Amino acid sequence: MKPEIIYEDNYIIACVKPCGVPAQGDRSNSEDMICILKNYLFDRSEEDDEPYVAPIHRLDRPVGGIMLFAKTRECAAALSDIMQDGGMVKYYQAILTGSLPDEAGELSDYLYHDKKTNVTSVVAKGTRGAKKASLYYEVIDEFETDEGVLSYVLIQLDTGRHHQIRVQTAAHGAGIWGDTKYNKLFKNSKKKYRQIGLYASRLEFEHPVTGEHIVLKKEPQGEAFDMIELDEF
Repeated sequence: MKPEIIYEDNYIIACVKPCGVPAQGDRSNSEDMICILKNYLFDRSEEDDEPYVAPIHRLDRPVGGIMLFAKTRECAAALSDIMQDGGMVKYYQAILTGSLPDEAGELSDYLYHDKKTNVTSVVAKGTRGAKKASLYYEVIDEFETDEGVLSYVLIQLDTGRHHQIRVQTAAHGAGIWGDTKYNKLFKNSKKKYRQIGLYASRLEFEHPVTGEHIVLKKEPQGEAFDMIELDEF
């Protein structure tokens, strides 16, 4: 697979992760984004050594959108520090089944990730192993369908917890369209959705080497967002 590159220099490379492609190797042994980028860089290089590629953040397998990678260990460390300090701003666009409490607001919960089942749940504050999770949202539009109300939402992550957006939106009554793991409307679906209505569409940060303010954008793709186009939204 040839990657869709949206930014590259000597230190970093950003590309579009398609829905259904793993961010990194997993039990499925499917081609993942790290291998795809390493092959891409190796084919262009005159060196025999394997290129260095380190993911700075993750995207769930059924989620598409922008992913950022470092091309050197030093840059990987610097970008990780930037992200830990809150200097990397991530925006997602989502299609939700139902309506959120307000036109704009914050969702704040405590999440617990069960590593045995790979499922994250909203739990009470003080639960052992739970971590606080928060995000900000703005409802861009709502529209009626034969399946009920769908909300088109812009989301800014404040924290980066496991399956955070998928868990929180579902817990607040408006799960991600197509999400068979957390959205109760799709859990018993016979269709195994690989694309869900969640897309990493914008990423902002300061370049750790040049100091340039980098803004990466990509319009969302996938079945859920095609429905918006068909309905002229």
